[in-house]
Amino acid sequence: MRIAMIGSGYVGLVSGACFAQFGHDVMCVDKDADKIARLRKGEMPIYEPGLDKLVTDNMRAGRLDFSTNLADAVGNADAVFIAVGTPTRRGDGHADLSYVYAAAAEIAEAIRGYTVVVTKSTVPVGTGREVARIIREARPATDFDVASNPEFLREGAAIEDFMKPDRVVIGVESQRARDVMAAIYRPLNLIQTPMVFTNIETAEVTKYAGNAFLATKITFINEIADLCEKVGADVHDVARGIGLDGRIGRKFLHPGPGFGGSCFPKDTLALAYTAREADAPQTIVEQVIEVNNARKKRMAKKVIDFCGGSVAGLRICVLGVTFKANTDDMRDAPSLDIVPALMAAGAEIVAFDPEGMKEAARMLPGVTFARTAYEAASDADVLVVITEWHEFRGLDPRRLKEAMRQPRIVDLRNIFNPDEMRGLGFAYEGIGRPQPRT
Repeated sequence: MRIAMIGSGYVGLVSGACFAQFGHDVMCVDKDADKIARLRKGEMPIYEPGLDKLVTDNMRAGRLDFSTNLADAVGNADAVFIAVGTPTRRGDGHADLSYVYAAAAEIAEAIRGYTVVVTKSTVPVGTGREVARIIREARPATDFDVASNPEFLREGAAIEDFMKPDRVVIGVESQRARDVMAAIYRPLNLIQTPMVFTNIETAEVTKYAGNAFLATKITFINEIADLCEKVGADVHDVARGIGLDGRIGRKFLHPGPGFGGSCFPKDTLALAYTAREADAPQTIVEQVIEVNNARKKRMAKKVIDFCGGSVAGLRICVLGVTFKANTDDMRDAPSLDIVPALMAAGAEIVAFDPEGMKEAARMLPGVTFARTAYEAASDADVLVVITEWHEFRGLDPRRLKEAMRQPRIVDLRNIFNPDEMRGLGFAYEGIGRPQPRT
């Protein structure tokens, strides 16, 4: 199959490279000429484990290329995927669909034969219908179908998620479009991946419902963690105790400083807005948004309280600034709330992150960035873990203690063993874990 991928950001680039790995001929299109030039040289604009090799291997095999010319890519395609950004619109929380609709208008002018136009971007219900209207209005005689194929990619594990998905959701309304989409995903038949064919609206709602449910699980366990701290329970044992129930499941029951990233914050907001417009308000989702925003802000107070009520004049080592491990994505990262609040309270911040420091330096002015975790910990009065990078789990506590001015740790990801750290002389506080009895 010949595929045009409109948008070479996170979703478009990963999806395009993976489709090429399936054996399809893929052209990824982007208006950013510099990005396209870098991609053609094998330089990745984002960090995602394994993506650089996947892209270069498929370019070398002649199945993947990059261009700024949308018309040529679309004109030669059997399927065109729209994978442009849908950021939160200022003022009301709705998804900004201007890039999607602009892409649809350009696609309409470029279609030459029967084409399936697929929304891969995360879009509110009704977007597919509007895309179809835009194309049909511009070119009434054009032979095309619109489909919805939402992505379910976790940053840091996106390639595995694409190549070995739990399911593929496809919204179509003609047998012809269904056949094209089935052919595109045929390689997944070998591993018996469930293919969920629905109408377009159902596919669009499914994406938002999935992300909102996962965001709710995170927020639920975070609130349970708060209760555990008050009553002397251990949230990890609670999470295991409920997660082993097959009706609940163990995933996304990891307490922390609140969810961030490119998906959950904007998708929960967009779902809440769409639901209010449809007169079907999602009160649980709205509460999740409110609780999560408050939690990220409250984490700075947790650090301040741990330090006796003031961090003025203290040097704080921050480990991890990205919203999660294995990505350089800073969008809605908890660090963007926590770090400025600590600085406003008078703290000096020295931070280290394996991949996110370049972007963080732009978004967190006044922070000093170190070359290693140990360098960041040097002369620190307290160490705060914000992101759960695996390499932090392997740090030598004795070396950390030796480097620090005061051996104090606030572990917002529970990556360290509390008993071990206290046994080594650290003052230690995690999330949802009992304090030693006195």
